[in-house]
Amino acid sequence: AGVGNLEIQRGGTAVLSIVSGGISLAGGAASNITALSDGATITIDMATACHHSVTLGGNRTFAAPSNQAVGQSGSIFITQDGTGSRTASFNSAFKFASGVAPTLSTAANAIDRIDYIIKSSNVIQCAVTLDIK
Repeated sequence: AGVGNLEIQRGGTAVLSIVSGGISLAGGAASNITALSDGATITIDMATACHHSVTLGGNRTFAAPSNQAVGQSGSIFITQDGTGSRTASFNSAFKFASGVAPTLSTAANAIDRIDYIIKSSNVIQCAVTLDIK
């Protein structure tokens, strides 16, 4: 209920300021990459992190994520296990270019990345980068 700006300082210099026009951050920011549990159905809890990773041990289905926050963005790193040839299907909450879910890279240990932003409840717009080396 207060008025004015809120600043967090380090060494007398503001590193985070909350002001009437928004938030200002001086310096870099980072977020952990949280490992997901592999299983037949993978449900991402968006409240745990912005960035997620999973190694597929079989063909998988990505369910609609829980705890979606409109405006949240991040990445999902999907790695094939040492066998490879794993497939993934995606809940309709995940929206891909032209409405077509990607076919993942299938080589053993291949890595694909899905960058996302939650536009609204169960509307998660995704951009895919395949076979990252």
